[in-house]
Amino acid sequence: MKEKKLYMIGNAHIDPVWLWQWYEGFQEVKATFRSVLDRMNEYEDFKFCASSSIFYKWIEKNCPEMFEEIKKRVAEGRWELVGGWIVEPDCNIPSGESFVRQGLYAQRYFKDRFGKIAKVGFNIDSFGHAGTLPQILKKSGIDFYVFLRPQPHEKHLPNNVFYWQSNDGSKVLTARIPYEYCSWGKELSNHIERCAMEIKPPYKEMVCVYGVGNHGGGPTKQNIESIYQLNNKQDLPELIISTPTDFFEAILNNEYPVVIDDLQHHASGCYAAHSNIKMMNRKAENLLLFAEKFSTIADVLELQRYEKEQFQNAWENLLFNQFHDILAGTSLEEAYEDARDMIGETMSVAKRNLNYAIQALSWQVDIEYKENSKPIVVFNPHSWDSVSNIELEFGNINPNDVLVDENNNIVPYQKITSHATSGGRNRLSFIATLPSLGYRTFSLIQNSENNIEFEPMNASDNYIENERFKLEIDENTGFIKNLYDKEEQFEVFQGPAAVLKVIDDNSDTWAHGVLKFDRFIGEFTKKSNKLIEHGPVKSVIRVENTYNHSLVIQDFTMYKEINRIDVDVVVDWREKQKMLKILFPINLIFVTATHEVPYGILERETNGEEEPIQSWVDMSGIIRGKNTVYGVSIINDGKYSLSIDNKTIGLTVLRSPVYAHHDPMKLEDGKFYSYIDNGIQRFRYSILPHKDKFSNANVVRHANEVNQRPFALVETFHKGKLPKKLSFAKVDKENVVISCLKLSEDDNDIILRCYEAYNKQTLACIELPILDKKIIAEFKPNEIKTFKIPRDNSKQVKEVNLLEYDM
Repeated sequence: MKEKKLYMIGNAHIDPVWLWQWYEGFQEVKATFRSVLDRMNEYEDFKFCASSSIFYKWIEKNCPEMFEEIKKRVAEGRWELVGGWIVEPDCNIPSGESFVRQGLYAQRYFKDRFGKIAKVGFNIDSFGHAGTLPQILKKSGIDFYVFLRPQPHEKHLPNNVFYWQSNDGSKVLTARIPYEYCSWGKELSNHIERCAMEIKPPYKEMVCVYGVGNHGGGPTKQNIESIYQLNNKQDLPELIISTPTDFFEAILNNEYPVVIDDLQHHASGCYAAHSNIKMMNRKAENLLLFAEKFSTIADVLELQRYEKEQFQNAWENLLFNQFHDILAGTSLEEAYEDARDMIGETMSVAKRNLNYAIQALSWQVDIEYKENSKPIVVFNPHSWDSVSNIELEFGNINPNDVLVDENNNIVPYQKITSHATSGGRNRLSFIATLPSLGYRTFSLIQNSENNIEFEPMNASDNYIENERFKLEIDENTGFIKNLYDKEEQFEVFQGPAAVLKVIDDNSDTWAHGVLKFDRFIGEFTKKSNKLIEHGPVKSVIRVENTYNHSLVIQDFTMYKEINRIDVDVVVDWREKQKMLKILFPINLIFVTATHEVPYGILERETNGEEEPIQSWVDMSGIIRGKNTVYGVSIINDGKYSLSIDNKTIGLTVLRSPVYAHHDPMKLEDGKFYSYIDNGIQRFRYSILPHKDKFSNANVVRHANEVNQRPFALVETFHKGKLPKKLSFAKVDKENVVISCLKLSEDDNDIILRCYEAYNKQTLACIELPILDKKIIAEFKPNEIKTFKIPRDNSKQVKEVNLLEYDM
């Protein structure tokens, strides 16, 4: 018997979308699965694994006879369900909750149809893997993980098999497969010989993944025959036709190193390519969570039914489009028309159900009649008292109108430019302190005798100043000249900031082999700057800058009551094979850079390499000469890539490579190509300077408020059983966030999910007055906890896993 063993894993990597649209991928799934079943009929010992629950759903819907065949092979143990997710997604860009839903819907589908769930996570073509995934995998019933990228030249690891650990301590036994996940030739000798060389002392086992892939195909007859033949060669390990689970179970008694890190970098450019798909993804994620929260509340109060099936379908549309070649921006152009339609359906479902829930709740608010008054009910989706700028389109607003809260206290407001160009419409802006996961009622009283004049901030075309900060725009460049913290007597930036830099980028769509984008070739020049809004709530300076035929408009907003600068950006991009970054040189020493990643945080080096992020990054350090801890957070509502070179944060706005251009294919002179991100796009970023480290500065709360903004509804007068101000849930610790409130998949009990956001152990109290429940829970660093809360008060709250099964 041979001492070394090579576990041969039959696989058919299928990109449902890449250089083709999803309906071609749909057909290829059928063709590949049919081929695999035929091979099983021909070879009694042949085994196969396939990921992506959506593939099985397609077969069940379109080829029910084939689906029954697959069920029999799964029951025999010859066809292994792997992945446990809807698709093999990009493993950096989706939110933490999106990764949870990948497992929730896929694993429960597997359990319902096949009687078992996947035990092996399987993302062999994804371009990088967030360091928080082990916890999500483990709490979704997955003990093992398989990946390919980053490869050894991109990420050093102590061994190709290791325990991958999250900050909370969750571990999954992980294998980086050698070389590739596809085998293209008829015979496997070269591939097997290479994989065999990866068996290194003291270990005696390794995996070898084979089968025609990308556009499907799977193991061929020649593949299988060559395994039989090669197994007779004494200089090769024993070749075992096997499954991923068989491999991992065979090596469980070995000792392996532990890795606590994310797995990067491959295809660094894909986190900035195709702004539209990434913005749609962020919006859809936040809309769904907002809608679920208030749909749950409305259901508990028996005001509106929670549409469980609609939400699942909406999520699955979104999750499909988180596939790594869609969300990364690396598919052909037509694929994004399909994605637009599918995610559009997701957002329509979310908006419709949010509207139903909020209208049902607001209709039950007891609002007494007041002459010449118009009530406004504002809903807060966050589990803390939120201080937010509320803006809504409104009818007539007169100079003597007064805005009051539920206790008739006067609230400053200002009339700002309506988004409608005609019809007598106005737009109302005010700052509201809103109860946690609740609502509050305001009223605009027309022609009031109690009108009070509120002083605006100091502002001009070049500067704005509130009690804490003074922001100055350079008259020559249109960039930030100064941002001065008056309380700390400190200049936040060490040079011009919000600088629009253009970078030469002739790499392919993925930016294969590129770690840094630093070939700066120019910057935008100022066209104009003007104070466009000014009042007691906020002041806004609009700056227009140009580069060649491209235009960027930045609206710098400073609030009187919120110490955060919001910048609304419009980009009209007309460049080819270039990148746009916005640079912020931070005036600190001994800095630490902290990035938000899915359901957690990670400190990274400030070496100028392009990194994937979620909604915020923070640089904290020391003010030179003062020994004062200070920091600056840059928040965004739809960007996923940045670099930090020494102490300069470079938020990556966009890249404009050719669609689906894969190195080493060269672009031909004179041929027409379509370039990504040409045209108009809009997004918001925010600058949040703060004393102390980010963990003492409400950074996570600010980022959530930028991304999931309150909903304001103009109401009317009616009796109701609800008060004018109400909170439905709250948490007593800033670093514990209620991220999800929904109905259970099994019944009508409530699922509440929280996570610890600052990587520190915490004891928190979660209160739900709506259900008369209080939960005391100990959170490990970045731990995710899911609670099932019965509607029956005689029953106890219990913690469940991410699949909503008992722990």
